[in-house]
Amino acid sequence: MPRPLPLLLLLSLPLSLPIAKTASAPITLAAANGPDDDAAPKGRVTGLVHDAQGRPMEGVSVALKGTYHGTATDANGQFRLTAPEGNYQLVVSSLGYDLQEMAVRVVAGQTATLPAFALVAGSQALQEVTINGSRSLNERPVAVGKMAIAPLDLPQSTATVERQVLEQQQVVRLSDALANVNGVYVSGNTGGYQQEISGRGFTFGSSNTFKNGVRYNNSILPETSSLERLEVLKGSAAILYGNVAAGGILNLVTKKPRFESGGSLALRAGSYDFYKPMLDVYGAINGSEHVAFRVNTTYENGRSFRDGVKGERFYVNPSLLFKVGAKTDFLLEGDYLNDNRTPDFGLGAINYRIADVPRSRTLNTDWANIATQQKSATATLTHRLTDEWQLRGVAAYQGFSSNLRSAVRPTTIRDRVDIFAGVNKQVEPNKILSGSPALYGNLVRSLQATDSNEDYFLGQLDLTGQLRTGVLSHTLLVGVDADKYNTVNVAYNRVANYDSINVFEPRRYAERTSQPGFSRNTRTFSPIRRVGVYVQDLIGITDNLKLLAGVRYSYQETGSQQLSYKNGQPDQLGELSKSTDDAFSPRVGLVYQPLKTMSVFASYANSFNLNTGTDNTGQSLSPTLVDQYELGVKKELLDGRLSANITAYQIVNGNLAQTILSDAANYNPTFPNARELAGEVTSRGVELDVQSKPLNGWTVLAGYSYNRTTYTRSNIYTVGSLLRYNPAHTANATAFYTVEQGSFRGLTAGLTALYIGERQAGRSTRGNVANDQYRLIQLAGYTQLDASVGYTLDRLSLQLKLSNVLNQLSYNVHDDNSVNPIAPRQFMTTLSYRL
Repeated sequence: MPRPLPLLLLLSLPLSLPIAKTASAPITLAAANGPDDDAAPKGRVTGLVHDAQGRPMEGVSVALKGTYHGTATDANGQFRLTAPEGNYQLVVSSLGYDLQEMAVRVVAGQTATLPAFALVAGSQALQEVTINGSRSLNERPVAVGKMAIAPLDLPQSTATVERQVLEQQQVVRLSDALANVNGVYVSGNTGGYQQEISGRGFTFGSSNTFKNGVRYNNSILPETSSLERLEVLKGSAAILYGNVAAGGILNLVTKKPRFESGGSLALRAGSYDFYKPMLDVYGAINGSEHVAFRVNTTYENGRSFRDGVKGERFYVNPSLLFKVGAKTDFLLEGDYLNDNRTPDFGLGAINYRIADVPRSRTLNTDWANIATQQKSATATLTHRLTDEWQLRGVAAYQGFSSNLRSAVRPTTIRDRVDIFAGVNKQVEPNKILSGSPALYGNLVRSLQATDSNEDYFLGQLDLTGQLRTGVLSHTLLVGVDADKYNTVNVAYNRVANYDSINVFEPRRYAERTSQPGFSRNTRTFSPIRRVGVYVQDLIGITDNLKLLAGVRYSYQETGSQQLSYKNGQPDQLGELSKSTDDAFSPRVGLVYQPLKTMSVFASYANSFNLNTGTDNTGQSLSPTLVDQYELGVKKELLDGRLSANITAYQIVNGNLAQTILSDAANYNPTFPNARELAGEVTSRGVELDVQSKPLNGWTVLAGYSYNRTTYTRSNIYTVGSLLRYNPAHTANATAFYTVEQGSFRGLTAGLTALYIGERQAGRSTRGNVANDQYRLIQLAGYTQLDASVGYTLDRLSLQLKLSNVLNQLSYNVHDDNSVNPIAPRQFMTTLSYRL
């Protein structure tokens, strides 16, 4: 939701603000040597901020007046910053509260802790002050990590995309936000209603996507207007969440209630009749100091650059925050999404080559539709036992349902036999042209229908705190969680030979327009029950050496029961089959900080994923085991104004289930679809992240990643061959400039560039299969450039954006039957008013 002056931007600009000074003598701060610029000694400032009732306050700005040294308090109200030796005025500020100042003096020596700051609602106009402060990449813990570990202390790569960036870029889809995160990319766009996200060579399915720390079904496009930020925890997260896939997890953090009144009203409009009104309102209920609310809601409607494709959605996200006493908070959040859109499975491919047809051409019927409803409710109770210990409980529910009626993916499009006789004929370039004979490009369309219903329940309890044992300090997490899925999928009999169309000549045949009835084929009930117990400890061995260690025990029970239909009526109900799996997921990482602004880390983690299917005796398969190794360097540069991190990793995904071929010695005709644990995939890569604090109006973030994911053991695929969909190289860069003073104050301009390197789709070749007809589709790399400009005057803001300025053409391809072109050059604008 656009807001003309978001908090992070507000804190980065020179402001005239009233100051309520606290009367105190200057405090001398001393710190261990930790030079950031040359060998200048620095002091460390630590402290706590709470409200008038003694409750810790998160997100409060803490800055040294007249400098670029600043930070914000964490979830426990604590802050920590460093600065060169000297005399300063420390300013503590939060919207809706009186500012407080304290004189401090920094000298070389020891770290000092300031007295606690108690912020009081209201304002007193005493004098003006200029504040510059925000959290850097290495100062923002990710909430999905379950404990407030500063990124410099975490032996793992993280990334966040803050609300300021989301608003500046007018983010509509999750992929828009991920353009700011290197190594995490769209690997497919099957059906046009689900963006398939991958990272480090592995797909982020629903088990890897979270909303406010709760698993979130990503089978539909997530709504982004309610986001406060996007968090990415790269690498292993198994110790925290169990059997998540390798590569990392995403966490969508929604906007929270606030006690000061405010909000925004906005209208976003763009190419192809796109329009999206948005409303965000928050404040205290009846002026209460104990109950606050927030409501985000939006309606979206628009066509697509694809002929006949359209979408419509409604979304609402209400939340309530109850301050239950001085030490207890109760947060109740919910959301509801109703989405209807045209399924778009793209162009398909002809003999593993993409047809050279207009980007707008579609192959689906004009009545095709997928209707999705998603609703959730989350209750979070946080109780501060002491200043060091906190108990957090979460109870959550999510309901998901979708109904698909559509043509099937475009497969077996007629080849041009006079030129491409022999399916293995290779032709360059990868596109093919239209032409004779008459049957070339013909597609016989069949129809599909599916219904999916899912109910998900979660209970979670975490205890976090700090303690000391002798010379060692501990930041401890102990937790337990239990969740369950009840999933019902209904498959309908396909309607074969519905009609014919031609890829190159849409008007060659008269298309049918009637929607036939569908008869049920099967109804499958798939229950999943999981429970996990975990402990993790960040051990401070010395001031500059830390060890993160922990382990999780997971137990999972998976079931399946199928009801078959005959002539559309229930016929036979199968037995409820069950399989159980359990595993320990250890994690260990070492962090060395030669400087207070630099850390070097190495880590190892082990996780597991379930294998589907049975072996050649009909027994369930053991889980896939995943070993992940990561090492890197994190550094704060330019006196904390720039963060630069580099990470290298190796992920070995072993015991992969693969089909037993019919000519194999262990093939059993009684179980023709049997599988064996004969596969292994290895992913290796390096990632670079660079991000600045707002500085003199500039905000810059950039990144680069290299990844190579290959089969290192397989009974089917060629050993050493690449996995599909994963680009070897990705890069991103964003720069925004805001005029802070003068006649053009409030003017903002920015550029965002995203590079996706070469990758491949199609079907992996099987080197040991005679007369293998599978082929790969090579996809060239491309660079997408977006340009933005905006202006804010008082409460009113206008933003303009031109996406894909260079009008690049590329494709997201799944197999060889979902070839979806990326969007062409488009225009978007947002007019917003801050309430």
